[in-house]
Amino acid sequence: MTVDEEALDRAFTALGDPVRRALVARLSRGEATVNELAEPFAITKQAVSRHIQVLEQAGLITRSRDGQRRPCHLVPSALEALTSWIDTYRLATERSYRRLDAVLDTLEERP
Repeated sequence: MTVDEEALDRAFTALGDPVRRALVARLSRGEATVNELAEPFAITKQAVSRHIQVLEQAGLITRSRDGQRRPCHLVPSALEALTSWIDTYRLATERSYRRLDAVLDTLEERP
């Protein structure tokens, strides 16, 4: 599996902001317009639009056109790439801990 380091950097940087994480969480429930996404935040719609642009540039969301509406959509494959990258390290760490547990178990068995 080839990992696009720049894409990972953009995605993790984008997700480093709590507003953008909240936008991703909201979009995980379905598409939404900028106005709908801006509702829960005490920031301007322009600020929300800038956050959306960062998420778009990171490849985490897309926008489509539906008449006058321009709903935002989450890109599931982008999130899958992030979780896959994380899982690589999580699984390696879990294997190390299992080996450590096995060593500790043998030490406890000794008189």
